[in-house]
Amino acid sequence: MNLTDPITLSPAFYARDVVQVARALLGTRLVRRLDGARIGGTIIEAEAYRGEEDLACHARAGRTPRTAIMYGLPGCAYVYFTYGNHWMLNAVCMAEGFPAAVLIRAIRPEEGVDVIAARRAPMPQRIWTDGPGKLTKALAIDGALNGVDLTDLAGGLWIEPGEPVPDALVLAGPRVGLGATPEPWLSMPWRFRLVAGKNADD
Repeated sequence: MNLTDPITLSPAFYARDVVQVARALLGTRLVRRLDGARIGGTIIEAEAYRGEEDLACHARAGRTPRTAIMYGLPGCAYVYFTYGNHWMLNAVCMAEGFPAAVLIRAIRPEEGVDVIAARRAPMPQRIWTDGPGKLTKALAIDGALNGVDLTDLAGGLWIEPGEPVPDALVLAGPRVGLGATPEPWLSMPWRFRLVAGKNADD
């Protein structure tokens, strides 16, 4: 696909229930334009966060300067800093005014692999982008991209349609890294990932 004619996922894609969007993002392609070149790959893991009632969601404390973007238009990027070291990329979902987002947890590198290799050296390829903080480092995603419209090429970061992923290749389970989050939110099966096999990496 030429850099001048990619097709992004539409705002309507993100305007659906966030859990549905998290599952549907598997198999789509996350693309970053960096120095005029495309780098990125297929999304292979994502997890959903939905509303102020979700005690694992940043919006549990309501609207704040940090979470305001989650209440915005579906299809925008919510990029935040965590653990004093990592940027995390999320796609805002559902209706404007309702805080929900999908955390992009992992991709399979497929474009600009030489650039990704340089940015992740000396790490082995199998762990370049197998975590949310790793993929943002690999694709040069940081707070400057917070609020970017993922449905518009102008922002330099977008998500394209990909190959549909059958349910047989998807594992659903609890979200990770939630610490002392109480039930039922701790165990909500809102994390989706490709199983290892011909269409996913180990």
